[in-house]
Amino acid sequence: MPSRFPAGLRGQLAAFSFSRMILNTGFRMVYPFLPAIARGLGLDLATAALAVTARSATGLASPLLGFLADRFGPKLAMLAGLLTFAFGLALVFAWPTFTSLVIGLCLSAIAKVLFDPSMQAYLGDRVRYEQRGLAIAITEFGWSGAFLLGMPIVAWLIARGGWSAPFPFLAGLALVATAVLWRLLPADDRPSRGSLSPLKGLRIILARPSAVAMLGVGLLASAGNEAVSIVYGAWLEQSFGLEILALGAASAIVGLAELCGEGLVASFSDRIGKRRATLLGLGLNSLASIALPLTGPSIGAAFLGLFAFYFTFEFTLVSAIPLLTEQVPEARASMMASNVAALALGRSLGAFLGPQLLVAGLLANCLAAAAFDLLAMALLALRVRE
Repeated sequence: MPSRFPAGLRGQLAAFSFSRMILNTGFRMVYPFLPAIARGLGLDLATAALAVTARSATGLASPLLGFLADRFGPKLAMLAGLLTFAFGLALVFAWPTFTSLVIGLCLSAIAKVLFDPSMQAYLGDRVRYEQRGLAIAITEFGWSGAFLLGMPIVAWLIARGGWSAPFPFLAGLALVATAVLWRLLPADDRPSRGSLSPLKGLRIILARPSAVAMLGVGLLASAGNEAVSIVYGAWLEQSFGLEILALGAASAIVGLAELCGEGLVASFSDRIGKRRATLLGLGLNSLASIALPLTGPSIGAAFLGLFAFYFTFEFTLVSAIPLLTEQVPEARASMMASNVAALALGRSLGAFLGPQLLVAGLLANCLAAAAFDLLAMALLALRVRE
């Protein structure tokens, strides 16, 4: 942990990363293991993907929930998010049906809506903008760690105990994270924002054209990423015959790519500027999207293509977050929650399009991803200022 941060903040950053790794493992495990979950429930892939679409749509409630951190403080919102996550995953294990899966996934989306914007707003209030890219990048290790560490564990649990085995394991870890943050974080005391309502926060955001444009950038980029993410597990199964444990290894490669992307943000985004870094990431991700289906019959080349795709997307996303935190400082949590809604809408669109496009081959998914990236680049270049 970089020594430029105070000791107390370093401990909090480590706890944030651990908590986000748990939340994101539960959130992301549906991508490589959706075929296994679908088989366990007796569903086809397209039907099972509807649960992911429903989860993404739940994220649209973010602006209504995001104000909780502005009104009551980020600690309460983060703890509520972890407890919601634990309940949702425990429900899936106790009642293993498609209905409970939909409910559990939607609760996991609500958990992220409560946790992520609150954590980002907390850091926005306590870390100078010049160092915020580094701080955000550290917490984003909880995103890459979900694939680098979480997915191999999930694969092992599924191989031994069936598709529902990871759910109680992750629910228990979420309770541990709740206890850790309850001890580490100071009590909430935010009287200056106590009168902020969801509607007022939304009005403030909509009055800033640059802030609205940033929401559009996130929506477009996440739609493109999801159009590939929702099907890459099925693509690896169909093209290379990978089994569950091999899919866990493939997911670890994705996690390594994201870890490298986050490390690059930690090193460079504060130096070259967050806006410029985001533009660079979108351009590189569009190229990686086009290259992915051209990797041919080699599994090694396919893994390399996935590495490039997720490396460039993670660099883009993490570079954009500190830029977002300074768009509306007086309603920072509401802004970050609105971004979660924009990302959720994008993922919902991508989750719906992904299985439909795969019928024509992975190239269709990747061309769609590249097109979304280019649209996001144009919006960022023309409408967003740092």
